[in-house]
Amino acid sequence: MCTDNDTEVTVILLLGFRNLNNPKIPLFILFLFIYTVILCGNILIIFLVTFNQHLQIPMFFFLKHLGVNLSKRLADVLFTTSTIPMMLHIILNEEIIVTLFGCLCQLYLYGLSSVQCFLLAVMSYDRYLAICFPLHYISLMGPNVCLLLVFGSWLSVFVLVTTEIILLSQLHSCGFQQIDHFFCDFGPLAALSTSDTSVLMLVDFIISISMISLPFILVIGTYVCIFITIFKMNSKTGRQKMFSTRSSHLTVVCTYYGTLIIVYMGPTGENAHDLKKFLSLLYIVIAPFMNPIIYSLRNKDIRENILM
Repeated sequence: MCTDNDTEVTVILLLGFRNLNNPKIPLFILFLFIYTVILCGNILIIFLVTFNQHLQIPMFFFLKHLGVNLSKRLADVLFTTSTIPMMLHIILNEEIIVTLFGCLCQLYLYGLSSVQCFLLAVMSYDRYLAICFPLHYISLMGPNVCLLLVFGSWLSVFVLVTTEIILLSQLHSCGFQQIDHFFCDFGPLAALSTSDTSVLMLVDFIISISMISLPFILVIGTYVCIFITIFKMNSKTGRQKMFSTRSSHLTVVCTYYGTLIIVYMGPTGENAHDLKKFLSLLYIVIAPFMNPIIYSLRNKDIRENILM
């Protein structure tokens, strides 16, 4: 609890990117452009998947759940919309004041978007079945299985994130507080607390293992099996085609998971904090920006349907 001289925290100062000066406007334009591409690219994929029956196959079913409609119910747009607009505001104003309730709401939406970890793992499993068990693929990855995997992913992340946010909201913080970040992330918010955070930290560690490490291990495992299968192919052309179609997706996955692991499970400290803030841009801005390009412009079926 707070003393008589201190009051319970109701607002938080986000410091963002300090001392930008001249690069402020170019950075704002750059990130605004990237955010626009993310929105348009994902909505385009959703539109094509929803209204074109030729694209109703499991891979595109999961692409639909990595892009999100304007109601922000699904992953990619929810992910970027919960962070990039706040970042754009901070770039223009150098720092902003956000209510504690607003911070928790933003963190909750950001946390729900972590369903991408599960969905990326499921997509990798889908590709593993398609390459390693092509004759049984349809029976193993039918519509009911797809629905169950997507529903399970969303339900799991909802339970985990809701639990963490409830625990975080029970903590007490006193006086005027500030966060050296461009959005309300879990670590900086928890660090503001004057309460005992041992239980929260334990829960956060378990959630990090469940939502980041385990899906990443599954992705790596499935790709090891995929590459072994590809190397066994007799056709050199077939191997090259398989590598070219899988390498871009694997790059996005490694960028996303790799930066998440460093940011949320890496070392702490002042130098580490500055590095983590920079790396946050990779999975918040760069990875979602690459997704529409890889899953639309590089995909033959998507390109043909755009031109129709």
